[in-house]
Amino acid sequence: MANGRSAAGVSPGPVPRGRTRWGVVAAVLALPVLLVAGLLVLAVVWVLTDDEEQDGTRLKKVPCAEALAFGGAELPTGAEDAACTVQSWLDTNYQADFRMPRAGFDAWLAGTYPEAPEPGGPGTQACGHGSDYCFQLDVTDRPGTDAYYVNVDVTQVNAETVRVRYSAFTT
Repeated sequence: MANGRSAAGVSPGPVPRGRTRWGVVAAVLALPVLLVAGLLVLAVVWVLTDDEEQDGTRLKKVPCAEALAFGGAELPTGAEDAACTVQSWLDTNYQADFRMPRAGFDAWLAGTYPEAPEPGGPGTQACGHGSDYCFQLDVTDRPGTDAYYVNVDVTQVNAETVRVRYSAFTT
């Protein structure tokens, strides 16, 4: 035959040119779709299973003895309503908040930080609104401390009680 076909109209050899192989095209187009879908599934699984904090950016409750020891202090005798936390990642920041008898505060402070400035002295002018006494102390070279600085902020609750906000941190 002149056109290269058999009498039955079927080509005798390989697939004629110009015919699309849809299976190959579908496989090539499916790869990016499957890749994006897989990444989405991995992202959803990661978000749903990331309950455990690994980076330390959230506040965690800790014993107050640990929080105060980080800055070289101890919880004073008669302290009440003590709540302590730590936040640690690049830097470590321990915080303590407690109430104590006003009569014992001066003795606790003098025993813990004898180098603390007197109220109204240098380094105490930056107290926040409502604070009666505050200071920041460099404890970097002090033996037995892991902190670099300690902040103490004292507010008088009533004639017998003061509230102490304490933080010891590295920076």
